[in-house]
Amino acid sequence: MKSLVLAEKPSVAKEIARVLGCHQKHKHYMEGPGYVVTWALGHLVTLAEPEEYDSKYKSWNLDDLPLLPSRMKLKIIRETTPQFKAIAQLAKRSDLEQLIIATDAGREGELVARWIMEMVHWKKPFKRLWISSQTDKAIRDGFASLKPGQSYDPLYRSAVCRAEADWLIGLNITRALTCKHNAQLAAGRVQTPTLAAMMDREREIKSFQAKDYWVLRAQFGSFQAVWRSQAHPDGRLFDKAAADALLDRLNKVRSAKVAQLKVTEKSEPHPLAYDLTELQRDANKRHGFTAKQTSNVLQRLYEQHKLVTYPRTDSRYLSSDMVSTLPDRLKALNVQPYAAWIKPLLAKPLPVSKRVVDDSKVSDHHAIIPTDERPQLHNLSAEERKLYDLIVRRFIALFTPAFRYDETSVTLEVGGEHFHAKGRIVKEAGWKALYEASAGADEDDDTAEDEPASRQTLPPLQPGMELKEFRLSQHKQTTKPPGRYTEAALLGVMEKHNLGTPATRADIIEKLLQTDTIERRMNTLQPTGKGAQLIELVVPELRTPELTAAWEQELERISKGKGDAGKFMESIRKQTEAIVREVKASEAEYKPHNLTHSRCPECGKPLQEIKSKRGKLLVCSDRECAYKRAAEPALSNKRCPQCLKRMEIHTGKAGKYAQCRPCNVVEMLGESGGGGRAAKRQQTQLAKQYSDNVSLGSSLEEALKAAMAKHKKD
Repeated sequence: MKSLVLAEKPSVAKEIARVLGCHQKHKHYMEGPGYVVTWALGHLVTLAEPEEYDSKYKSWNLDDLPLLPSRMKLKIIRETTPQFKAIAQLAKRSDLEQLIIATDAGREGELVARWIMEMVHWKKPFKRLWISSQTDKAIRDGFASLKPGQSYDPLYRSAVCRAEADWLIGLNITRALTCKHNAQLAAGRVQTPTLAAMMDREREIKSFQAKDYWVLRAQFGSFQAVWRSQAHPDGRLFDKAAADALLDRLNKVRSAKVAQLKVTEKSEPHPLAYDLTELQRDANKRHGFTAKQTSNVLQRLYEQHKLVTYPRTDSRYLSSDMVSTLPDRLKALNVQPYAAWIKPLLAKPLPVSKRVVDDSKVSDHHAIIPTDERPQLHNLSAEERKLYDLIVRRFIALFTPAFRYDETSVTLEVGGEHFHAKGRIVKEAGWKALYEASAGADEDDDTAEDEPASRQTLPPLQPGMELKEFRLSQHKQTTKPPGRYTEAALLGVMEKHNLGTPATRADIIEKLLQTDTIERRMNTLQPTGKGAQLIELVVPELRTPELTAAWEQELERISKGKGDAGKFMESIRKQTEAIVREVKASEAEYKPHNLTHSRCPECGKPLQEIKSKRGKLLVCSDRECAYKRAAEPALSNKRCPQCLKRMEIHTGKAGKYAQCRPCNVVEMLGESGGGGRAAKRQQTQLAKQYSDNVSLGSSLEEALKAAMAKHKKD
C-alpha cells in the first residue's frame, strides 16, 4: 500500500518526490514504490460566490444585504479544475491507504489541504508533514516523524473562521458601500483599520503648525555641547528675544568650567533573529524592498534555493531542539564573505543565550535563519543575494559579543548656564562590526536633530577643569510634522495593533494600493482622495484597530484549541448585520476625487481617471456603464533616436506612426506597429529565407542587407 502526498506547489512536490524516490512522472503527479506525490496550485478550492447561493446575487443590490448564508459553500476554482480532478481520481485509488498533508506548515497551508480533502470526500487516515525548511535532510526527517492529522484540527478551524469572517465582513461592506454610493469602494476586516491609521497620521500632518525655535551651541575645540536648562530640558527656545539675550550675556563670559563628568560603561546585545515582519521592515529600510517584494524573494530562497527556514513566522527565537543543528548551519556559511566570522565561532562552543533559544516564545515556527545548505551565491539574483545577506548576518550576530563602549557625559558651566555633551569610545565592536559596510543603517532613527553627535570623541577632561577656548553660536530651526509612513513604519503599526499576521500584512498593503485607496510616493505611503473619503463612509467600529485586533487574538486562541469557533462566527455575523444596517442608514455622500472634464460618449456622465497595470484609463463614473478607454497613447517598442524613450503609437490618414512629442520625431510604422516582437520575428524570418547561415547575433540590420543583396543577384 502507498501514501498519497499532497504538496502546495508543483516545485515543492518535485523536490519531495525526488527525496522519496518517486521517479515515474505523470502530468498531475509523480509515483514511486511507497508514495504518490501530487500538488495543489495554491488554492484549488475556495468559498463560493454569492450568485452560487442564488442567481439574483449576480447583480449588486443594497436591499439584498446582508448576505449571511447559514452554511458556507465551497467551490472548485475554475482555472485549476484539471489539477483538482486529477487529485479526486487519485483519491479513489484502492492502493492508497493514507494521505500525508505536505502543504506549507501554517494556517493557510492547512486550509489548502483540508478544503481539497473535503471536496474529494477523503475518508481514509491522514497525517501531517510539519517542516521548517525544504532541504533534503529536513524532508527525510519530517517523513520519519509525521504528526497525526487530527492534531492540527484547531489550526484548520482557525483558518476556516478567518476565511469566512473575511468573506462575510469584506463582501457585505464592499457591496453595501458600492451600491449606496454608486462607486467601487472596497473595505475589509484588516485593510480598513490599516487605512484608518494612515488617515490619523495624515490628519496630524495637515493640522500641524510649524514654529521657529532657536538652540544655543558651544564649540569647545574638537567637541560640541548644547545648552539646556530646567525650564527648557530640550534646549529649544521659542522666543527669539530670549535666545538673543542669552547669547549676548554668555558671549561676555571668558571661560567655561567642567561641572560634572560621568563615564558609564554601556553595552548593546545582539538583535533578535528575524521574524517575517522584522525582516520586511529591515529590507525596506536598507534596500527599499516593499513588504510584498520581501515575501516573494524570501519564498524563493525557501522553496527554490532551500537556503532559509520557513518564512511566514511570527517568532524571533529558536527552540532548544535546534541547538545541535547550529554548528552545521554555520559550517555551510563558511564561504566568502562570511568565512572570517564563521571560523572563530566554530573553534569553540557556541554561546547560546536566552536571547537566541527560548521554547516559551516559539509557537508553530521558529525564527527565520539559514539552513545547512551550502549557498551558491553566484546562482542568486541581486535581490535574493541582498535578502539572504541580511538573514546570514543576523544569524551570525546571534553568536557574537555585545557592542561595548564607554559613554562620557559632561556638563560645562558657562556664566551660570549649563551646556551638555556626550562622547563615545568603542571598547568592543562585537556584532556591530558585521554591519560596518552598511554604516548608518543601524543608527537610532529617533536621534534629535538638534543634538550634537553623541558619537563624538571627547578630549581628556577632569571635574573643575577650566576651558578658555570656546565659541558660542545660535541656530534657528523649525518644528517638523510627523513623517508619512514608510512601508517599514506601517508594518510596525500593523504589528503593534495586531492587524493581520506576518503572512498577510504585505498582501493587505498591496490590496490598499490596488484599490487606489493609498499610493506610493517616493519611499512613503499615503492615502488618496478616495481613501480619505472611504474612511469617512465606513462605520466607526471598523475603523479602529481594537475590534480587528480582538478578532485576530481570538483566531490565535482557536488555532491553539482554546477558543470557540462557533461563538466567534456568531459574533462576526452580528457585526456584519450591524455594519450593513449603519451603511444603509447613513446620509454621507461620496464624491469621486478623480473626475475629469471628459464625458462618457455612451451615457454622458463624467469620466474618471484610474490607474491600471497598462497605464491610466478613463472609466465612466456610473458603475452600471461599462465604457472605458485608454487615457494615454499606447507605447511602441521603437525608441526615439534622440532621447531614446519609447515612442507613442498614433493612427493618422497615412496609417500608424510612432511619435516622440518632446523631440518632435515622427516615424511611420508597418502593420505590426514597428519595433515590436512581431516585426523582429518577421525580419528574422526574411533573413533566414534569403540567406545561407547569416549570423544575426551582432547586427540584424547588416544581416538583412546582406540577405537582400544576395536575393537581387539571384
